[in-house]
Amino acid sequence: MLFAIMFAFWRFSEILSLIPIMGMLAYFVNLHLEANVMTPTYILLLFIVSTLALAWAVFTLFSYHRSKANAQFVALIDLAFVGALIASVYYLRFIARANCASIVYGSSVDVSFGILGSVTVKGVEIAVSKTCGMLKGCFALGIMNCVFFFVTGVLAWIHGDHAAKHERKEAEERRRRSRSRRGSSHGGRRSGSRRRSGSHSSHSHHRAYV
Repeated sequence: MLFAIMFAFWRFSEILSLIPIMGMLAYFVNLHLEANVMTPTYILLLFIVSTLALAWAVFTLFSYHRSKANAQFVALIDLAFVGALIASVYYLRFIARANCASIVYGSSVDVSFGILGSVTVKGVEIAVSKTCGMLKGCFALGIMNCVFFFVTGVLAWIHGDHAAKHERKEAEERRRRSRSRRGSSHGGRRSGSRRRSGSHSSHSHHRAYV
């Protein structure tokens, strides 16, 4: 029960954080396709990995019973996605040093205070690059998903190890029960054969004296 709660929580976290990555990168991919230009590797790689990871997260969440039965396989796929996400985030690492916001000085404005005089103030605006901000958001969410998939991979591996040990114990108990049943059946047959041989010997003894 605890595994189900933890697994579902982290899977929801992965889905909610992967959807924005896929949506923003799909926007960039579409722009490059319309311009008939090759999509850069740092965009295309993270887009492909995030799409596959989102499909895997949704599938394993809604087919929980299969995921529970194949927990170690799920763990291996999750850890593989950790490696793929690290590689895609590494290609996008340059955006971490980029400054997406800049201060732009506008025209000067005179502010009058009546008899106290007047002051000239320069207008200030903050310009934010949409492209830079979206790529930076994808970079941050990609790092978060590296952690999320690592956690779900470890959880699934631990659960699969416990499940395998439990199955081995059940198999050993079944073998012991089958052996005990076979031993009891063989003992019953031996006792029955002994009774039959005893009855035959008594009959032959009586016949000899008669």
